[in-house]
Amino acid sequence: MNKRDFIKKSSLGALGVALAPSFLQNMKHLGPDARLRTAHVGLGFQGFDDLRDISSHPQVDVVALCDVDQNNLERCLALHPGAKTYKDYREMLKEMGDGIDAVIVATPDHMHAPVAMMAMEMDKPVYCQKPLTHFVSESRDMKKLAEEKGLVTQMGIQVHSFYDYMLGTLLIRDGIIGKVHTVRAWSPKTWGYNGPVPEGADPVPETLDWNLWLGTSPERPYKEGFYHPTNWRKIVDYGCGTLGDMGVHIFDTPYNALELDVPRTIKTDCRPPNGFGYPENNTVTYEFPGTPQTAETLTWIWSDGPGAPAPHPDLELPGGEALHDQGAMFMGEKGRLYLPHFMLEPKLIVDGQYQDIDVAKYNLGTPIRNYATESPKHYHQFVDACLGKGETSAPFSYAARLTETILLGVIAGNFPGETLHWDAKKARFKEGKANKFLKGKYRKF
Repeated sequence: MNKRDFIKKSSLGALGVALAPSFLQNMKHLGPDARLRTAHVGLGFQGFDDLRDISSHPQVDVVALCDVDQNNLERCLALHPGAKTYKDYREMLKEMGDGIDAVIVATPDHMHAPVAMMAMEMDKPVYCQKPLTHFVSESRDMKKLAEEKGLVTQMGIQVHSFYDYMLGTLLIRDGIIGKVHTVRAWSPKTWGYNGPVPEGADPVPETLDWNLWLGTSPERPYKEGFYHPTNWRKIVDYGCGTLGDMGVHIFDTPYNALELDVPRTIKTDCRPPNGFGYPENNTVTYEFPGTPQTAETLTWIWSDGPGAPAPHPDLELPGGEALHDQGAMFMGEKGRLYLPHFMLEPKLIVDGQYQDIDVAKYNLGTPIRNYATESPKHYHQFVDACLGKGETSAPFSYAARLTETILLGVIAGNFPGETLHWDAKKARFKEGKANKFLKGKYRKF
């Protein structure tokens, strides 16, 4: 079933939701004291943080909480006792209707699009965690719908609004290392699984609605420790591996600074696919068309898993200094810019030596490297935009392109060592065998 049709039929049609213009389209007339009523879908580890930081905005009222795990609901209800609680996001949106102004989505990746698309069909602004979607087709659908309806949107890449990443973007665009020809980015995290498919089934916890957790994904028996609450990122049906998790954060600044679109070619080196878990080690090589910030062609090399990145002259630091566990290196015609992840200032390297950077001219103020105080900025930016005050910096128009790039690398992992050619206009691979991975069938649940 087509995803857009699924959402309309099983979510809107079946539940009898009537679409109505959102008052948020004209919120400015409500004045400076307007309040935003938020509904939160997915209240696990990241969802809890999202709830905390969205609700820290003084003009937010949390009116609805939704999670398939009763333990998560109770934890969050203790913080917002006036909110209504739900297990099924569809029931929440049907019942609450115009009582909700914006929806925050922090489910596992495979449910991002179903939840966000239904909310947007109802004219609700959406803040959705990264990666934006599980499939390339979903990213394009979400971008298109958000633009058609003129909705405020934001992808949850909180460090996008942090000092060091904004500085890195400004430095690159200011030409500090000239035109960039190569980017290397890395993370040693292991959101992969090389083991066997688990056998049998375990009793589903009384607090968990397993059917709703599976949502649109294929039917599978519950197995303790493999899916909920944390390990789903490793599994093909639910997450997007390390590239889909940390790659979004670490790609973000170079992708934004270099004003990239989607790549022309993608090659992933990894173990053969097993159809269940992502490889534990991956090296993904992208080739992008040039931009005003790059050479005629930009090469981008991502590596993840234990031991990443492999030693390379591009990654050598002055004095034999060790690389940080995660980060990115820009190689340009006038030198290199090193951007460790995270909350560390970018460093300029020329002729093998660190060079001073005049950061005062960029008027970014004094760096504040405290995640607890800095993280809310990205969320508050979304709230303010919904209230008619400013714009978001990671709307779906941007997030969809970045996510598509990430997901193309994930797809290439199904064809280790092969170069795939991407036609951005047609949204198709030249290699027809790869196109079946651009979308998936939605299970009725």
